[in-house]
Amino acid sequence: MSSDHLSILWTNADPITAEKMVFMYSINSLKRGWWKEITLIIWGSPTKLVAENEHIQEKVKEALAEGMNVSACKACADQLGCTQVLEELGVEVMYWGEPLTKLIKNESHLMFV
Repeated sequence: MSSDHLSILWTNADPITAEKMVFMYSINSLKRGWWKEITLIIWGSPTKLVAENEHIQEKVKEALAEGMNVSACKACADQLGCTQVLEELGVEVMYWGEPLTKLIKNESHLMFV
């Protein structure tokens, strides 16, 4: 990954945090060129938030339209019964354990929310 790539590990299901931090920062970062690439990793409880909250779904669509890579943990999505909804939104659903470990070991730019 390049030095201009930020990965955001989103694990907090608070809708205010989602809107006012996760999406506000990441979308503005792409629009303003602060980062060339951003990957948003949905893990744990935000999986259910995205699947059930129409406003957050609109934020996901906006992020995708800006060119953000939006991906979700497949184990979480499957266990929470959200895989189909996420895929229909255009979210990549994959197993993230090994890729996340590589990000951490490679000291990539990784933000935890």
